[in-house]
Amino acid sequence: MSTTPAVETQAADSATAGTPTTRAVARLRAAVEQGDHATIVGLFRDDIVFHSPVKFRPFEGIATVGALFAVLMRTFEDFRYVGELTGDLDGDADSCVLVFRARVGDKQIHGVDMLQFDDEGRIATFTVMVRPQSAAMALSEAVFAGLVADGVVPAPQAGGQQ
Repeated sequence: MSTTPAVETQAADSATAGTPTTRAVARLRAAVEQGDHATIVGLFRDDIVFHSPVKFRPFEGIATVGALFAVLMRTFEDFRYVGELTGDLDGDADSCVLVFRARVGDKQIHGVDMLQFDDEGRIATFTVMVRPQSAAMALSEAVFAGLVADGVVPAPQAGGQQ
């Protein structure tokens, strides 16, 4: 993933200014653009909850979500954030919606990352929504295969369900 110098400078400036949440968002965007898995995981709370666009039950805990992000970073191609909305959720938590575009194989994906932060600017909840359905299914299959390959989830039994 590449950025222009102006974007890198803006992200670097944002990473040292503002609230803990605005600094965390700037660090997340820069880390995603640079493919820096360690920095991304360092922004998560230990008890982070990740809501997948294709799985009903969330992924929970930094070890599991960190392993999931390693797979996601290998799965997405041409990933880039193209927009950002910030605010709070019911006055309780700082939140941000990052709009992204990416590709999985030959499927173009349009999605949003909805983030909720704690008072220190750590990501407490990370919810992803993607479209279209064909891209969501391609993403689901690729991520599941990556999680199995990395030993994060067991391989399906012959004749069993995923």
